[in-house]
Amino acid sequence: MTCFVYIIGSFKANKLTTYVGWTNNIDERLNKHNSSKGAKSTRGRQWELIYYEECNSKSDALKREYELKNDRKFRSYIKDEYLNAQP
Repeated sequence: MTCFVYIIGSFKANKLTTYVGWTNNIDERLNKHNSSKGAKSTRGRQWELIYYEECNSKSDALKREYELKNDRKFRSYIKDEYLNAQP
């Protein structure tokens, strides 16, 4: 089963906040986050997909999710890339 680990972003008071998660359907999961049916910490905001990786299994996705959640340097890099791409 193909799974994905992803980073979504949302602006609040001109600050980009990110959230890391995993799923087997990115579009469906993003819709859940944006309709306040996703993770509790993502409710009430509009989110955009800013990064994702494909994983071969749920186990691989969970491991990578853990790594991304704890790798602040990489998340800062992804945030900077996203912000620099904005018009």
